[in-house]
Amino acid sequence: MTHPAERETSSQAEPAGPAGPAGPAGPVVVTTRSDLRDAMAIWAMTAPEATDRRAVVMTMGALHEGHLDLVRRARAEAGPGGQVLVTIFVNPLQFGAGEDLDSYPRDLERDVALLAGAGADVVFAPAPDVVYPDGDPVVRVSAGRIGEVLEGAFRPGHLDGVLTVVLKLMHATRPDVALFGEKDAQQLLAVRRMVRDLDLDVEIVGVPTRRDEDGLALSSRNAYLSDEERRSALALSRALRAGAQQAAGGAGAAAVRATASGILNEATDVVVDYLALVDPATVEEVPAEHTGPALLLVAARVGTTRLIDNQAVDVVAPSDGSETPGQEASRD
Repeated sequence: MTHPAERETSSQAEPAGPAGPAGPAGPVVVTTRSDLRDAMAIWAMTAPEATDRRAVVMTMGALHEGHLDLVRRARAEAGPGGQVLVTIFVNPLQFGAGEDLDSYPRDLERDVALLAGAGADVVFAPAPDVVYPDGDPVVRVSAGRIGEVLEGAFRPGHLDGVLTVVLKLMHATRPDVALFGEKDAQQLLAVRRMVRDLDLDVEIVGVPTRRDEDGLALSSRNAYLSDEERRSALALSRALRAGAQQAAGGAGAAAVRATASGILNEATDVVVDYLALVDPATVEEVPAEHTGPALLLVAARVGTTRLIDNQAVDVVAPSDGSETPGQEASRD
């Protein structure tokens, strides 16, 4: 029996010609599940030296160089005979009340043009009624504890919505490898944990954050910033760099947090939601005596725009043999 979603047609985009390997005209654009299956099948039959390796990049559109880095890496992961598939879908489940779902930037024609030069073969750009044919799904994926802290605390249900759509898109696209940006560090950890806990046969690859020359992490929401707000937003990356320097210098976890926090507190128009130094595997705060790898995470509002960023750090033990705050107490 044909699934109801497969009978739907979307006004969001029209297929860009017959489903097959991307050519000079760019990737094939499909909007329904049935057309997606056809595009994947025809690729296997018609692509030169086709292999069955498929790499997928999941986006909400409004693409920038950070997204294109993911696609280029996907091209490398898939190999010359593999298939690179990009999904473009603004997922309503991951937006909370009062967030920017309706105003989130959308420009499918521009996105497809950018993808043509990055190595994408197929673009799946479904409408919400294709992804959620019965409306809001009754059964959803829970991020568990990972979805209750940091982003989960400030955006309740956000990571549940992310994981639900990621799982649905994985079922639809059947990738061998899926690429995600490291800028959304908590999301990446949640996806990796879902894949592990639910026994999904897909490799998850994280791709480093792309930054502008001034250090600001690329984000689709940067377009909301005024010139003055953008200058203020540079405090996020500046705070992360300063924290990383403190960590490498043996100052200890408390000093890492204090240094980064001081820079953010001095910035104009920056209201911090959280600044946290966490275990990269659990996103739980590390103790004062921690040494070794950690993630320094920040979320803040600059004007009306909410931005996130992070920096991997290595907390080095003090070289003079002194103890960071909390070490002595931890042995009692």
